[in-house]
This record gives sequence, structure tokens and C-alpha cells, in this order.
Amino acid sequence: MSDSKPDIETIDSRVVYENRWMKVKEDSIRRRDGSSGIYGFVDKPDFAVIMPFDGDRLYLVQQFRYPIGQRQWEFPQGSWEEDPDADPEELARGELVEETGLHAERVEQIGQLFPLYGTATQSYRIFLATGLSQGPSRLSVEEQDLVVASFSVDQVEAMILSGELRDAATVAALSIAKLRGLIV
Repeated sequence: MSDSKPDIETIDSRVVYENRWMKVKEDSIRRRDGSSGIYGFVDKPDFAVIMPFDGDRLYLVQQFRYPIGQRQWEFPQGSWEEDPDADPEELARGELVEETGLHAERVEQIGQLFPLYGTATQSYRIFLATGLSQGPSRLSVEEQDLVVASFSVDQVEAMILSGELRDAATVAALSIAKLRGLIV
């Protein structure tokens, strides 16, 4: 016998804070047992993580990440705030060119994950980009400090194990690619 009662019912929702990158929302809720409460969360557009791989080397970008006050290595990634419903593959190709200047003959989605599904609505799609050719990058003002470098797979794995590379989306993307046998 199936119970059609929802686990949590939204009674009311309000935006507590909003800027061009995100909304912080607070919902009044009712739980299955009838008790009420609130749930706060961040509503952000989905983003793409792009793994540029030339058959031997992976391309990473390094930039200053303000919330943690550090420069970090990661795969190119981002969203288009002005077009949150953009085609995911188009977004991946655009972010790759924007951050690295690399053009890919092939861009294949290999996974989709939620980075903080207890806190945010955002998910990210992981793309493997191959058949790479170099062109000029188109960095935004927020990315003016961005550095691009290529590393062997072994070097990237060593960077993860040493703690030099700590971006969860990058670690997850590499793991999925390896589990699928796309990168050895």
C-alpha cells in the first residue's frame, strides 16, 4: 500500500537575499508527521565541469577563490548567469573556450552530480572534451587572474593526494572518467 503523502510539503517560500549569481530562499514546510519547520537553501543555476584531455594530458585552470581566500587548481567550469537554461553542451564548449582558449572536436557528457543537495539546488554536468586545438581565451573580469596549465594524469592524481588540488567537482569528474575507462 502506497502512501501518497509527501515527505515534506512547502507551505510558503520567500527570497531572503538575491544577486545575479544566486538566491537564498527560506521555505515554511510541513513534514509527513504534520510538524512544521523552515528550510533555508541556495538556489543557483547548474554549471558544467569540462575535462580537457588530449590523450596524454589534462588541462587545469588555477584561480583565486574568494570564499576560501586561496588560489586553487580545477578543471574549467562555470555557468551562464545571463542564460541559466543554456544547452549544457553549448555551455561546456563556451566555458572551455572562455577559460582556456581550447576548442574541442568532441564534447561528451559523462555524468551529473549535486555538489551540496542538502544546501543548494545546483547540479553540475561533467563533460570530457577531446580533439583539442588552441585559440585565444575570452576571460571575464572575474577570471582575469586565471592561469592554464596541462598535467599528466599521474600528476593530477598526485596533486589530489597531496592536497594541492582540492576542488570536489574536479576530483569527482576525474573519478567518473576513470571508472568509465575513458582516462587511464
